[in-house]
Amino acid sequence: MSSSGDPCPDVLTKQDFERLSHFRYRLRCFQRHSEDICREHGLTSLQYQLLLHLRGFARSEWATVGELAERLQAKHHGTVALVGRCEEAGLVERRPGRADRRRMEVHLLEKGARLVERVAALHQPELRHLQEEFHLPGWEGEP
Repeated sequence: MSSSGDPCPDVLTKQDFERLSHFRYRLRCFQRHSEDICREHGLTSLQYQLLLHLRGFARSEWATVGELAERLQAKHHGTVALVGRCEEAGLVERRPGRADRRRMEVHLLEKGARLVERVAALHQPELRHLQEEFHLPGWEGEP
């Protein structure tokens, strides 16, 4: 055990570091490619991710700010600001909750839906390349 009480990590080999390095490199290449696509379509990477999570949310056609913050792995107040910027751009809108009017639902608007579909389609070739390189299963089925 380490001094913090956590179990000691396995000893990593040179091959482990090479594999991690390559994975992080390919992940960063994907992110850079995504950033370029987003910029060409007038979006930031975070705006695209917010739209993507709204479009791909499993349980409904909308999400709460808290649910979006979790998906983005962001702070609540930062997500509120991001939703506000997307709302100003006409991509999403906030609506009072149906069950609890104190809870705000974030809905994808038609402009946002068209934009996220176009941008997501442009990500597919690079995503397929990553799937093949890392022998990842297809994206069908449950996440």
